[in-house]
Amino acid sequence: MVNLDHSFSIKGLTLKNRIVMAPMCQYSVEKEDGKPNDWHFVHYVSRAVGGVGLILIEMTDVEPDGRITNNDLGLWTDEQIPAFKKIIDEVHRQGTKIGIQIAHAGRKAQDTEEPVGATNQPIEDGVSRRGVPRALTTEEVGAMVDKYKDAARRAVEAGVDTIEIHGAHGYLIHQFISPLVNTREDQYGQDLARFPVEIIKAVKSVMPDDMPLLMRLSAIEYVENGYDIQHSLEIAKKCQEAGVDVFHISSGGEGTPGTLKPGNYPGYQVPMARKYREMLNVPVIAVGKLESPELAEAVIANQDADLVAIGRGLLDDPYWGIHALKKIGKSVVPPKQYERGIR
Repeated sequence: MVNLDHSFSIKGLTLKNRIVMAPMCQYSVEKEDGKPNDWHFVHYVSRAVGGVGLILIEMTDVEPDGRITNNDLGLWTDEQIPAFKKIIDEVHRQGTKIGIQIAHAGRKAQDTEEPVGATNQPIEDGVSRRGVPRALTTEEVGAMVDKYKDAARRAVEAGVDTIEIHGAHGYLIHQFISPLVNTREDQYGQDLARFPVEIIKAVKSVMPDDMPLLMRLSAIEYVENGYDIQHSLEIAKKCQEAGVDVFHISSGGEGTPGTLKPGNYPGYQVPMARKYREMLNVPVIAVGKLESPELAEAVIANQDADLVAIGRGLLDDPYWGIHALKKIGKSVVPPKQYERGIR
């Protein structure tokens, strides 16, 4: 039986346990230059000290106008690489692997003067201050693929162990795979998987052959008449064929929920992750209210998922990894600095 404390390997990546720190925006780039600062350094390194197997750096945008807010991270210029490398190198010194989530907010960008999207359909979420987006031209979509590629190349230069493409939560890639949003008449509307597939291939072209590629997807939408899991599985299959090695399964984020509501109970997204694992025969990361150590252990032991991503639990407790493993009776070796001192 596989447990939470067991290692996990795929391609050239080996994690010391099955615990993943979920990517969570910090909105803390005070200089608005996309570069991580001391807050980010402490935020990520402390979780590495706390026993996480894999850290995923928060949504990092491929161009300035792709940020949710101007206080978000970015990798649109080589000048941003050293600040990321500083964090990555220290996380590695703590025995933890680290990846980065690259993305573009699309019509969910709040601070840009003119948000862009798959179409000019605005988001309706009841709280948005976003305006009507401008639909990207066919040529601009192709150029956007290159921006993802360039961001991935910079991430590799910074020393990441893996890259995650953000295709969930109503951001740009999600806007292209959603039938409700993507009503384009060009090739990117005729094939809803074309945009993510092109991005995957472009990103893979600048990644080492032994580096796994992750992708986060919303398995279902909650807006009225949103897509179901069968649609997302069809998209995911094409993404898998293009080169995705692990899927990170979430849901929703595209607008105001309709009749179908997101769950508010622990593990509500786990069945979706299990469905992906079974149907695609691919490793998956489960996420969503999994901060109970016993539940996280059950998700792994029951083979619902290969990895569990913890969000709020790690915000509440930077040492959740060590504490969780202890609580389920696993042997934990603390950092040497925390061992009993010499008398």
